[in-house]
Amino acid sequence: MATVTGFEGLRHPRRNDLKQFAELFDPLFSASSDEARRQTAAALSQCPHVPQSVALQIGNAPISIAAIFLTRSTSISDATLLQIIRAQGPAHATAIARRENLSVHVVDALVERRQTGTAQAKKSEQEASKPARPDIRLREPASPDLDAARRLREEQLRAEIKSLARAAPPAPAPQSGPAIETINALHEALLVRFARSGEANLFAASLAAALSCSPELGERILLDISGQQLAITLTALEMPLEDSLLVLTAFYPDLAERHAGTTRGDMLLDSIDLLASRARVQSWLQAEQEEKSTAVHQPHLASDRAADPRQPAARQDTSARRQVDTRNTRAFGRAR
Repeated sequence: MATVTGFEGLRHPRRNDLKQFAELFDPLFSASSDEARRQTAAALSQCPHVPQSVALQIGNAPISIAAIFLTRSTSISDATLLQIIRAQGPAHATAIARRENLSVHVVDALVERRQTGTAQAKKSEQEASKPARPDIRLREPASPDLDAARRLREEQLRAEIKSLARAAPPAPAPQSGPAIETINALHEALLVRFARSGEANLFAASLAAALSCSPELGERILLDISGQQLAITLTALEMPLEDSLLVLTAFYPDLAERHAGTTRGDMLLDSIDLLASRARVQSWLQAEQEEKSTAVHQPHLASDRAADPRQPAARQDTSARRQVDTRNTRAFGRAR
């Protein structure tokens, strides 16, 4: 801590000062206790000129130590953040996602990290769900006296294989609609970050990614000026109450108005039921899927294409009908 305090006192450190501090910091940080390292990370998170080697060492520390530094430090370069994202786990990525100013490269790396983690988790679940295949390899008996035991083992294996072949596959569980998964830490951090910065387009895209739907549906949810649709969606995703209130008041400032000791945003979130909100969002997702499945593109030169009034044939038919109507009118006048 004395070394850190002395370094913080340098307003404009020279290159030699930065090099000496980096050389001293490595062994001291590794030999310190967790509490001392946590205090060091908190102190250096406010320092504007931390060497990148020091920032990388703190960022690669356990998340209980590196969280405050990754979230608040302004001296970490994008290259160092990318190294930490690729080397560490989801907890470090979540802490980086909560930074106020993120470049496009860092956001892309966070999204790629999330997609890679999801794919690996699904692969591991599929491998775990596969039934264990019986080992049908048989050892050769060491002596002729074991022929009877070998034959008995073969019969048992045949019986097991036949029973597995006769077993009916499990019936798929009925699905009432598109599944809604609870929001993960990365999507939650991105939604809070884009709400704070007022980036509505990126917020709508992140909301669509959390719902696994099209960006158009995320934009339609956000365009509801009352904020009710967004509140229903955040409740269905089981987003924490504090973050949901922050997001709602960021895009709909009128929900921050206080009334009877509380805010309108709190009243709105309290009035929404979790099960009802999930059913409502599922209906939106189902309607979007049905709309995509029923939308049929009709070629311009299709044989059964409806008549287009802009085409010459349609105008000729119209003129012909007008001539018939004129003759009928004249005939009617002469009869009278």
